[in-house]
Amino acid sequence: MENPASHKRLLIGLSPRLLRQVPSELGFRGKTLQYLEQSMAHWLMSLGAMVVMVPTVERDSPIRRSLIDVPDMVAALDGLVLQGGADIDPRAYGEEPTHVIGPVDALRDRFELDLLRAFVAAGKPVFGVCRGMQLINVALGGTLHQDLHADGATTASHVHGDLYDEHAHPLTIGAGTWLSSVHDGQTTARVNSIHHQGIKVLGDGLVAEAWADDGVIEAMRAPAGGFLVGVQWHPEFHDGRDDTLLPADPVLQAILDAATAWRQAARA
Repeated sequence: MENPASHKRLLIGLSPRLLRQVPSELGFRGKTLQYLEQSMAHWLMSLGAMVVMVPTVERDSPIRRSLIDVPDMVAALDGLVLQGGADIDPRAYGEEPTHVIGPVDALRDRFELDLLRAFVAAGKPVFGVCRGMQLINVALGGTLHQDLHADGATTASHVHGDLYDEHAHPLTIGAGTWLSSVHDGQTTARVNSIHHQGIKVLGDGLVAEAWADDGVIEAMRAPAGGFLVGVQWHPEFHDGRDDTLLPADPVLQAILDAATAWRQAARA
């Protein structure tokens, strides 16, 4: 008899951003907010997945009341998406912060690193966007430029405060790479750009698959094992407003296909 659970929609976990200094007009005085900007959730849902926020668990906090922890989350979900947000604490990759580092949240770093490693160990797909891609790199022993300009990695602009997600640049996709294959062999494109940090040294087992025209790594993956992919741009903002940008659906479909394949293999 076929398992009815096999027809359930895929359940994708999405890590939230943290807001510790809440504007007074929102209330919540002295509290921390965990939140999602709707574009990411809507993008993941656009091809039929269900999305849930995976709240950061303050495991060392005296006010923690729940026994739910990382293994429970991994068991319940079919895949994980790590989104953008605050800079990663350089101490996570063996460096001291310099004056160019932006706001960091070591608690979020530790929790998401635990979550990421647990999903990888379980063989379930993980996709990282912007900070999420950088976190994957750090988890596998790689390092980051704390600031692309200050480190001399580029003189080009990868972030523009006024333009935000409307700031874009050309992209070169490696011929014969996985990323090229999901885009029907495409090797050039255009993507948005909202970051001041970037990959310095790739983590163990990771390969670069796309680059900005100044050489900054814009996409990477782990060819061995399960689905572990990161992109530096924000595909959730490739929403049709600018038809010159790389379509977002092929990568999303690949994430969902990987999650479906894992579910089917587990059931078999």
